[in-house]
Formats: sequence, C-alpha cells, structure tokens
Amino acid sequence: MPMSRKKPITPYKAMFAAVSGYAMDGFDLLILGFMLPAISLSLSLTPAQSGALVTWTLIGAVIGGILFGYLSDRYGRVKMLTVTILVFAIFTGLCALAQGYWDLLTYRTLAGVGLGGEFGIGMALIAETWPTHKRNRASAWVGLGWQLGVLLAAVITPLLLPIIGWRGVFLVGLLPALLSFFIRHGLDESQTYQLAQKKKAQRGLRKSLAMLCQNKAMTKASLGIFILCSVQNFGYYGLMIWMPTYLSQQFGFSLTKSGLWTGVTVLGMMIGITLFGVLADRFARWKVFIVYQVGALLMVIIYAQLKDPVWMLVGGAIMGMFVNGMVGGYGALISDTYPLEVRAIAQNVLFNLGRGVGGFGPVVIGFLASQGSFVIAISLLAILYLLDVVATIFLLPKNTDREGDNLGAIG
Repeated sequence: MPMSRKKPITPYKAMFAAVSGYAMDGFDLLILGFMLPAISLSLSLTPAQSGALVTWTLIGAVIGGILFGYLSDRYGRVKMLTVTILVFAIFTGLCALAQGYWDLLTYRTLAGVGLGGEFGIGMALIAETWPTHKRNRASAWVGLGWQLGVLLAAVITPLLLPIIGWRGVFLVGLLPALLSFFIRHGLDESQTYQLAQKKKAQRGLRKSLAMLCQNKAMTKASLGIFILCSVQNFGYYGLMIWMPTYLSQQFGFSLTKSGLWTGVTVLGMMIGITLFGVLADRFARWKVFIVYQVGALLMVIIYAQLKDPVWMLVGGAIMGMFVNGMVGGYGALISDTYPLEVRAIAQNVLFNLGRGVGGFGPVVIGFLASQGSFVIAISLLAILYLLDVVATIFLLPKNTDREGDNLGAIG
C-alpha cells in the first residue's frame, strides 16, 4: 500500500485544528448578534424573523452534529473537520449575497450544518491525541477557541460594520475559515483512530445512536449530559444575543460600548474555562461542575439587579466566568463517558441537541422581555442552573476512570 503523503498529526496540530474551527463557530454566531439590527433594517425583517436567523443556525448545527459526528467516527476526524469548515465557508459567503429573508435563512441554516460538526469532532480528536491526565485542560483549551472567536467578533464588528456593512462582515468571516480548511487538509488521522478503524466493524447511523443508550448507566449519563448542554447553551445564547440590545435600550450603550461589555464578559469566560480544566484535572470533575453551576445561579440573580454601567462590566465578567466556564468540562466528560467507536457522534449529538434547545434562548428571552421586563427574563435563567445541579448529582457518572469505555463495552 502507498504511504500517506499527509503530515502526521501531533497533539498541538490537533489542538490548532480543533481550536480554529470552534473559534469560527463563536465568531459567526456573535457577528450575527451584532449585525441583526443592520440586517433587519436592510431586509425589512420582523423581530421574529431576526430571532429565527439565530435559531435556525443552531438547528442546522444539530443536523450537522449528528451527520458529521457519525461520518467522523466512520471515515476520520480530520477528513470531516475539513469538510465541515468548507461547508461553513461556502454558505457564509453566500450570506453576503442574500436578497431577502428566506434565502438568508437558508444560507444561515446550511452554514450551521457545517458548524455543527466542529465541537464534537475536535473534542474527539483531542481525546485521541492528548494524554488522559491532561484531557480536561486540553478540552478546556478547545473551549477557549469559541471565546477567541467571540472576542474577535466583539472587536472588529463595531469597527468594520459602519464601513463595509453587514455583507462585507460576512465576507471577512469567510477568510479565516478558508485558512483553517487548507491547514487541516494536509493532516493525517491520529494513530489511535487508525488502529481502532482496523479492529472495529462498521455500524449504521441508527445503531451508532442506539449505543448512547445501550444500558441504564449510559442512558442516565446521556440524559444528564444533554441537560447540562441544554442549560449551558440556553443561558449563553439568551444572554449574549440579546444583551447588546438590552444595554443599548436600557443604558444607551453604543455599538462600541456593547462590544466592550461583550469583550470583558468573554475575558471572564476564558478565565472560567481555563480554571475549570485545571481544577477538573486535580479534583473530581462533577464537584467542579457543582461549584460552577451554583456560581452561575447566584451571579445571574445578582447581575439582573445591577444598574451602574461600570458594575455591569465587572459583574458581566464574573457572571461569564461561571455561566460559560462550564463548557471547559463538557468535551472531556463526553470523551471519558463513551468509547472511541461512538465518541464523535456522542460529542456532536449531545452538545448540538443542547445547542438546539439553546437556540430557543434568544426567542424565549426576547418574548419575555417584550411582555414585561428584561430583568425578569434574565432572572428566570437561575431556575435552569438549579436543574443543572440536580442533573449533575443524580445523573452524571461520578467515576474517575478515563479510558472512555467505563459505562459499558460496545459489542
């Protein structure tokens, strides 16, 4: 057989491949949040149509997560990472050419399909290239990729939007995606994955999905992880998509000031994610989840009462540390719970189903805010973090084994 001409993948090359894709994911969603007013004005969209652009992007991510997670387990992590970023790049570029609501909605949904594969495949790749005793912090570093993308969106969108318009900003988002595609295209699959491919039989999509609930312990774990991912995404999107609008209406923040708030909050999230990875490698991961969930519950309640713009910046950073810091643990949690044979599809299905639920966060928060008070709408998020605590205590596995097949062998 001819030798592969692709470059061997190292832990750090795998990290770059995973982080760059997840950064595009975060960048894309947040520039959309910043551009919604301009897009709505340009295309004469209703508030419901504007919210649907976000929701259907996330629904597309659920579809892409299931599809590309399965294809990744079957045909390769790097191969599918390359395909997903290409799909995202094509339809992001088409967004710049949209002439109305329906074609833009179609492009956003299909771009979401491409983005849906990024998180889970990247996390599976990290689990198979990094040593198990560093898996939590390595997974947390992938989680930082999203925040780097969000931070980039918060910095450049307010600067470029008045100059090149929303169509131009979509084209700017296309460039780093193409760069990521060419870098990934030259990498080989991990040795762990290649060895596993030689030993395992091919399974259809239905059987692969069934493996996530193959016994009582794994069914409980899958339900618990789904709840955690749903709450995290619902709270995150509900806050981050509508907060710039709230700050503008309530305090008269300009787009630049809203970008400052987003940037400070994201820095808090990055600290929280990094700290989670370090703590989870030293202590029981489920206990670290509890600490973060209780912190998120308390900070959402406190933040809803703040009125001073300066304190809102400080409070936003602390709230972000807890609310989004938990994402630093999901990748390692799922990798440790499911065997390699279904690791990518487990990552993508559970996280993106949670993202699908989270996609209704902007719709629900927007509806509640229009009916009463935005403060009340935000305060209601605290109830969701209480649900998180219950799921962590009663549903998540408490073991510390990290071999990836501790809840049942796949036959």
